[in-house]
Amino acid sequence: MPLKPLALAALALALLASPVHAFGWWWSSGVQGNDIGGIISWSPEVQHVYPDIAAAHCARWNKVAIITSVHPWYGDFIGFVCQFPPGYDPVKGIYYGNPLRVRY
Repeated sequence: MPLKPLALAALALALLASPVHAFGWWWSSGVQGNDIGGIISWSPEVQHVYPDIAAAHCARWNKVAIITSVHPWYGDFIGFVCQFPPGYDPVKGIYYGNPLRVRY
């Protein structure tokens, strides 16, 4: 008899944990990427602010965002790359501090 409540608890845990992973709760921000670029899921809400979203994402690595593609349909994405601005030397930035000043 004690095995039945344990099996029910394991089944309930499996059913409750699976949807969190399947729906990707980490995707709620709409941005997926790393230090070389990323994508933003398109929606009418981000239509006017996607350059700011990309710039904020790339600023974490002291880089600027360059928008590469915009597909304004549901289910499509806005692509961007993160690059160092012209004239910036990342090696000198390590030794002399971060001289990068970017206007967004």
